[in-house]
Amino acid sequence: MGTMLFAAGLDSGDSPEEWNVLHPDKVRGIHRAYIEAGSQIILTNTFGGSAVRLESHGLAERVHELNEAAAKNARAEADATEQTVVVAGSIGPTGQLLEPLGTLTKEEARQSFADQAAGLAAGGVDMFWIETM
Repeated sequence: MGTMLFAAGLDSGDSPEEWNVLHPDKVRGIHRAYIEAGSQIILTNTFGGSAVRLESHGLAERVHELNEAAAKNARAEADATEQTVVVAGSIGPTGQLLEPLGTLTKEEARQSFADQAAGLAAGGVDMFWIETM
């Protein structure tokens, strides 16, 4: 997803997850390309969609909105085809170390992932796809 977002115009340092609401047509086009290539599972554009990760872009308070939009984008493309396509909600790492090596508490990490999962579920994902944890 990330490589294709950069090819579609995402600038380095911008939030890929914000593209779910700023450029849904481009995100949906990427999903469509994967489906047309034969993918049976597509991942939402939410690898960095936890509140902890979104905070680096000043978007933590939009965690539910951005994840729900991402799921709806993927769901729309999956439902637009006659193929059976599973929509997997991508949940990536926080990018921070947990205590005692870092400052992130287990509860903060848990809540961050729970909020992300709630947005993905509201948008209609079929499953969660836990990445690089």
